[in-house]
Amino acid sequence: MEKIVYNVTVKIADSVESDWIKWMEKVHIPAVMETACFESAQFQKILRQDDDGGNSYAIQYLCPSMKTLHGYQVHHAQRLQKEHHEKFEGHYVAFRTLMEVKRFY
Repeated sequence: MEKIVYNVTVKIADSVESDWIKWMEKVHIPAVMETACFESAQFQKILRQDDDGGNSYAIQYLCPSMKTLHGYQVHHAQRLQKEHHEKFEGHYVAFRTLMEVKRFY
């Protein structure tokens, strides 16, 4: 069975970090999980610190298949990303990666 990790890495400005964390934990991540496209989620702070301020976080969603992920991207991603952008515009940089899970140990 092919499982996919949908990873979103976000660098957030110090000035909004506390509000962003609360919003991610109480609003955004639950909204993503309510789409029923993902089996689980992890919210992680990246320990490496850059000299230019802000902290980085990785949010990883475990998806059962590429087909399910495609459904998420078609039906939900734009709306959820827009909400994030409107709330934190100018205070973050984000990028997304997909990873195929080869084996669980």
